[in-house]
Amino acid sequence: MRDVASVGISVIKMEKVLLLLAGVSVLYALDNGLGRTPPMGWNSWERFRCNVDCDNDPENCIGEKLYMQMADRMAADGYKDAGYEYVNVDDCWMAKERGPDGKLQADPKRFPSGMKALGDYIHSKGLKFGIYEDFGTQTCGGFPGSKFFMETDAQTFADWGVDLLKLDGCYSNIEDMTSGYPIMEFFLNKTGRPILYSCSWPAYFVAYKKIPDYKAIAKSCNIWRNYDDIQDSWDSVTEIVNYYAKNKGNFFEVAGPGSFNDPDMLIIGNFGLSRDQQRAQMAMWAIMAAPLLMSADLRKMDPYSKSILLNKDVIAINQDPMGQPGSIILDMNQIQIWFRPVMPKGSAAFAVLYTGSYGTPEKLSLKCETLGMVGPGGYNVTEVFDGRYVGMFKSADNINITVNPSGVFLGKAVYLGN
Repeated sequence: MRDVASVGISVIKMEKVLLLLAGVSVLYALDNGLGRTPPMGWNSWERFRCNVDCDNDPENCIGEKLYMQMADRMAADGYKDAGYEYVNVDDCWMAKERGPDGKLQADPKRFPSGMKALGDYIHSKGLKFGIYEDFGTQTCGGFPGSKFFMETDAQTFADWGVDLLKLDGCYSNIEDMTSGYPIMEFFLNKTGRPILYSCSWPAYFVAYKKIPDYKAIAKSCNIWRNYDDIQDSWDSVTEIVNYYAKNKGNFFEVAGPGSFNDPDMLIIGNFGLSRDQQRAQMAMWAIMAAPLLMSADLRKMDPYSKSILLNKDVIAINQDPMGQPGSIILDMNQIQIWFRPVMPKGSAAFAVLYTGSYGTPEKLSLKCETLGMVGPGGYNVTEVFDGRYVGMFKSADNINITVNPSGVFLGKAVYLGN
């Protein structure tokens, strides 16, 4: 058994880190009343991409039928009741040209009823309607972008009943984004309709190896993408987690109610992750206070994947009302330990992530203070996915944890002190 406590971490230093994380007050959040906890929902992109071939693939193409069926499944299969509420239309929904009035229009063959009717259908299921556009002259898929049309597009989206706008950044200059993305925020607010604002602004800065101004981003955006698109693989998940662990630009420090980092979609229920890896992604997105935006075929969801996505205790950590994202506090030889302050006051959620792919589970003996349990009182510790009670511990105690290859131990430590 590996004794991680022997690494020699300074307890005083650890306490300072944990107290800082627990005491951060968010001063920069966009104040439009939305996104007080990370938004939850479904997005088409990772699973269905830009499939516009409705003649040969009518069940999987980007068209109104796909989104109506996903709304049906979200309402009927427990996702809405668990908190998933946004049905997000991503790229490639548009006609190739704007209308004679300069307004965006849906592809008439794939969306014959129009976007207002689609939004009405989604709303009839008790869900919310999300849509995609781009800050540049074209979307990433080559459809009309919002450059020079932001006011018109914001009002069009409001007229259609849109509840979330994802604004990408293809075919644009990053020099324009610092002023341009807040302009769209202004026009969205001007419509009078509450529209949650998802920005890709920082991801393009990062692509050009520039550090974004996260304080400014948090003032204008409810959620923001920091890094590359996720792919359907464990390598992609760990690459994103490792990027977030570095926290370049201190983006965790400005996140909180109203404004959250977005490491991209959940790929649980697709093709590329094992059972343990699906748990690991769900756990890490919960610890990071990330939006939970599924991107899988809900019509074909297997029971195990569905149980991960609907796990109420993991969702509760993600949706913790403090809204304080977690951070990595130990990174050692393919073992990462992440900590997040949660309610009730003084409590902690922690993830022990084993990114390695060796064939044997890793057995660890960890000091409880290393996992964020630094208060003078005791803690009741539970393994979150299975709801298994682990025991009562004090900060000076050791806790024994076993983690499977490319797996995670997600724990919640409820503080018993005053």
